[in-house]
Amino acid sequence: MTTPHERLAAFGHQLIEVHLWLREELEALRENIDTAGGARPRELRAHCLTFCSALERHHTGEDDDAFPRLAERFPELRPVLDELRRDHRLVEESLQRLQALLDAPDTDPAVLRTEVDSLAALMETHFTYEERRIVEALNALDAPAWTRSQPDFLLRDDHRR
Repeated sequence: MTTPHERLAAFGHQLIEVHLWLREELEALRENIDTAGGARPRELRAHCLTFCSALERHHTGEDDDAFPRLAERFPELRPVLDELRRDHRLVEESLQRLQALLDAPDTDPAVLRTEVDSLAALMETHFTYEERRIVEALNALDAPAWTRSQPDFLLRDDHRR
């Protein structure tokens, strides 16, 4: 059994766990691209759709739920949260480009890999910054609703509600 403080501290650590899972999923997508060669089998598209959906759900949950709560409790974090929201838009644009490349019948695998590498670099920078700047605040945040039902930004596809 956990104490209330231990449960609260878990939110920031859960964010890191979700980031680790998303990093693993992106690496699996990269490997899938490398092994798919010039063809884009359904498995590659499906993996991309699953990954893109999970990442979008994570960022939407942060924008709609976590960031407003953090801004309310820690107003000094507002500039950081604004920067993270800008990153989310950049990631979304990259995901759209990636999906368009996968939907095109004749995309060069090197071009596809370049877009995935660009997305990976953006995500890594974003996740590292986010972890450094808001994990402590998340750990200090009292969010009883999150204790009752895990918010979207802390869900992984293998731990859906």
